[in-house]
Amino acid sequence: MAKLKTAVLISGRGSNLQALIDYCKSEDSAAEIKLVLSNTPGAAGLDRASEAGIVSKVINHKNFSNRKSFERALTETLENYSVELICLAGFMRLLTSSFVKYWHNKIINIHPSLLPAFKGLNSHERALKAGVKFTGCTVHYVRAEMDTGPIIVQAAVPILQEDDPESLANRVLIAEHRCFSHALSLIAQDKIKIINEKVLIQGPKAPGVYFLNPIE
Repeated sequence: MAKLKTAVLISGRGSNLQALIDYCKSEDSAAEIKLVLSNTPGAAGLDRASEAGIVSKVINHKNFSNRKSFERALTETLENYSVELICLAGFMRLLTSSFVKYWHNKIINIHPSLLPAFKGLNSHERALKAGVKFTGCTVHYVRAEMDTGPIIVQAAVPILQEDDPESLANRVLIAEHRCFSHALSLIAQDKIKIINEKVLIQGPKAPGVYFLNPIE
């Protein structure tokens, strides 16, 4: 069975990229990373790709006069590698509606909150300020509006009383690594359908009835 041809777009250190690399190297992986693209020269994630023997390229957004010309270069490169799915792993560029429409249901993103809560930046700081007892991460299909789109996988992470943004981010990142590879696996195994902008998963298993924080 042919594996799902995947590209990972990064801007920085690529810790979520590493989680996807590790999944794709596993024996039961139904996906393969054909290409890693960065908009930032010297991004640490490029070294991760090189160490894994994956083709990587830099398309510096600063070399283009506007977003659309930058995205045309992205699309041309992605199509040259016959990419079927794009994973945004810390890719710090907003995508235009035309790019998202062209790659409809072929772009997924990971966000460090339980969407639709705390969209955008500084999600950990905002969760702490709001005093919620759980936050987490979300993998979702990308739509034109930022941090929206059908949700594929979420992980809930309890907030501790002694947490600061850094300690919370570190724990959420562990969940991110698991969620992203899990979402890629579900898509690659063709276990997902999108109906009325909601994701339906073949044979889903629920983790439990409820979670409590703090515990009794």
